[in-house]
Amino acid sequence: MSKVVVSGSAGFIGGYVCEELLKRGHDVVGIDNYSKYGKVVKSYDSHPRYTFVEGDIRDVETMTGLLSDADHFIAGAALIGGISYFHTYAYDLLAQNERIIASSCDAAIAAFAGGQGRLKKVTYLSSSMVFESTTHWPSEEGDERRIAPPLSSYGFQKLAVEYFARAAWDQYKLPYTILRPFNCVGIGESRALGDVEIDSGNVKLAMSHVVPDLVQKVLKGQDPLHVLGDGSQVRHYTYGGDLARGIVDAMEHPDALNEDFNLSTPAGHSVHQLAEIIWRKIKGPGVPLTLTFDEAFEHDVQKRVPATEKALKVLGFEATTSLEDMLDEVIPWIETAVAEGTI
Repeated sequence: MSKVVVSGSAGFIGGYVCEELLKRGHDVVGIDNYSKYGKVVKSYDSHPRYTFVEGDIRDVETMTGLLSDADHFIAGAALIGGISYFHTYAYDLLAQNERIIASSCDAAIAAFAGGQGRLKKVTYLSSSMVFESTTHWPSEEGDERRIAPPLSSYGFQKLAVEYFARAAWDQYKLPYTILRPFNCVGIGESRALGDVEIDSGNVKLAMSHVVPDLVQKVLKGQDPLHVLGDGSQVRHYTYGGDLARGIVDAMEHPDALNEDFNLSTPAGHSVHQLAEIIWRKIKGPGVPLTLTFDEAFEHDVQKRVPATEKALKVLGFEATTSLEDMLDEVIPWIETAVAEGTI
């Protein structure tokens, strides 16, 4: 099987991706500098086909060395956080992520060596935030170049990732696949180093991701339940295991070469609907839900609705895990994390 380098392997999505790669028989080299969560323990750390390198992706020499004998590179490393992150670290998200993608591409170009090296392709993780400024839905592949650019520095930089991918192909013929995950939900995400606590009613939050935030508020007894905005915001919550499957499918599939794909469930929910489902799962059917509405952040996009047909047609990929099933896994995990103080 192939040897795959995964940058950001200690991250939230990166953990799911490494598990999926190992399950399929690939040799995996993960690199991370533990800058987001600090040192973390992953279920696959001792796997015989997994090697971890603690290092900085911005070090081109280190990255070139890792990629020199790899078949694939999944470029997933980035500074990323919830909605409060977009405002607290607006400059860092732009500047640091630009350095990360530039060094990743520099190293991949060197390892590819004009087609003479072992490296076959780079699979880039972009974001649904490239569609931040859209005024029509669903967002189809290609819309990111037809609509106004994102207003947030994070969304703008993720759009830049896609330009890096295409530019490296145009000039150096470095093959690529671009992937846009939508609203990952799963276990393994904890309080990030440097997260700024914000008040949401009587609960202080540090993650600013709607699913873990709502779950912990309900677990901590908040009533009425605080939500950002008016609760009508629409998201397509996609299970981390499904996203990892789609990422590896795209890495492996010959028809994904120099293509881009949205990876998401086709099922959307408003924040109000999400809150209702979480409340019922924790409180049961007999306790009435009352919502109170806090002022939304500037870049809290009101609607993210992906077109998912291309991934299904080309890759045969479909996200099949329901929101209810995701929450059955996530709620107990968050309950334990709250008790241990990691969230």
